[in-house]
Amino acid sequence: MFEIIRANERGAAHFGWLKSKHTFSFGNYYNPEQMGFSALRVINDDEVAPGAGFQTHSHQNMEIISYVLSGTIAHKDSAGNEKTLPAGEFQLMSAGRGISHSEFNASHSDKLKFLQIWIQPNQQNGEPGYQQKDFGDAVGLTRVITPDGRDGTLQIKQNASLSQLILLPEQLLALPVQPGKAYYLHLINGELQLLKQTLLPGDGIKMLQLTELAVKAGSDQVRALFFELPA
Repeated sequence: MFEIIRANERGAAHFGWLKSKHTFSFGNYYNPEQMGFSALRVINDDEVAPGAGFQTHSHQNMEIISYVLSGTIAHKDSAGNEKTLPAGEFQLMSAGRGISHSEFNASHSDKLKFLQIWIQPNQQNGEPGYQQKDFGDAVGLTRVITPDGRDGTLQIKQNASLSQLILLPEQLLALPVQPGKAYYLHLINGELQLLKQTLLPGDGIKMLQLTELAVKAGSDQVRALFFELPA
């Protein structure tokens, strides 16, 4: 079973300083058919104007992931973390029982582009936490986030994992899947063929009951995010 969410089917928000595309219902965008998938609740494709950003606000009981596509995020939170997050790095903030934070474009001349991802945790009211790391640009599938933080990955409070997928032009790769899991793939760059379908940048695909999954890049390099989620 699979369902594709095309880039042009996503919700949109424009606030002058922020342009955002919403894969799932978020803010003023409400689509009862797209309320998330498994524990995956939000994928926002955000573009922030130079010097602008999200003022201090609070979250509870949510695992919030940021992946910077271009530019640099300036992060500050109520747990005392004051960090910069450059292009290519992943950030995982566990809101737990409550945390306040701000996220700004650290540049006053260049746009910031990043993906904001929310995953619902499987434990409530825990200790807030902050992690960030650059996992490089290795070709293939690179684990980024896991439930146990193994092999230097960021640790999430959910039975879920996130991997970075990079393919060379025309490269074919089999991805590890299990029938009892749900999977979501979000394409960032390039063209990708899977399940006899073609994905373009901004497209995503929900997948269930898989016994195998092969993906093939088109004529350009592919960059995507691959989620393993509870079924």
